[in-house]
Amino acid sequence: MTSGDLRPVYFLSDSTGITAETLGNTLLTQFPVNNFDRITIPFITTARQARSVVETIDSHTATGLQPIVFSTAVNSEIRQILATCKGIVVDLIGTHIGVLEQGLGTFASGEPGRAHGLGNAARYQSRMAAVEYAMEHDDGQSLRALEKAQVILVAPSRCGKTPTTMYLALQHGIFAANFPLVDEDFEREGLPQPLRPFVSKCFGLTTNPLRLSQVRTERRRGSPYASLRQCGFELRSAERLYESYGIPYLNSASVSIEEMAATILQKMNLKH
Repeated sequence: MTSGDLRPVYFLSDSTGITAETLGNTLLTQFPVNNFDRITIPFITTARQARSVVETIDSHTATGLQPIVFSTAVNSEIRQILATCKGIVVDLIGTHIGVLEQGLGTFASGEPGRAHGLGNAARYQSRMAAVEYAMEHDDGQSLRALEKAQVILVAPSRCGKTPTTMYLALQHGIFAANFPLVDEDFEREGLPQPLRPFVSKCFGLTTNPLRLSQVRTERRRGSPYASLRQCGFELRSAERLYESYGIPYLNSASVSIEEMAATILQKMNLKH
């Protein structure tokens, strides 16, 4: 398939573009038979920049499929200029601002960057502190201040502990640690000693043996560590351990990081 077969999709913003990408891509998942060429243009902060973006989109329209345009521009002038392009425009902010202004009885600030910037300094700093904590407590590297953890992910190696703790920290400001289950734990069929005072904070991850074997093979091809037999043994042992200690757990094999994080937040009753 050539790039000419792909419908252009633009994510436009006068800030980072994260919101445009997140909401826009969520909408696009409802059209799985389509193929898209995604282009993000952040920090459109002047009328001149906005007009240049419109020219780019219009040139695309003249030579191929009509682009889809997701915009989260907050500034009204920027928003109005972007709306003049010849693409299929989905204004993710302007559509709702008027409703909120009427309901709240006040006007929107029109200030870009508040969603992902430093608008709430305390919340931002707490997220950065959570990231530092997650990095220090990755894969059981540190037991210092383990009592400060809001959740401790427990799982055999390569079940998704690290990316999940980092996502919980960066996106939600959750102090998350993670701890690996190793052969010694499976032999004695007990939770690692440092975790026993914090059983109520533990959340387990598991996966499918074949999937785990594939992931481990990328690191240590042909090793006992990556064998299907070893992976199956570790996962069965881990699930028995979770159940014996009443630890909630989740199969990560076909679940996104975002879905895992949302499930953990819900089951552990965590809030930032």
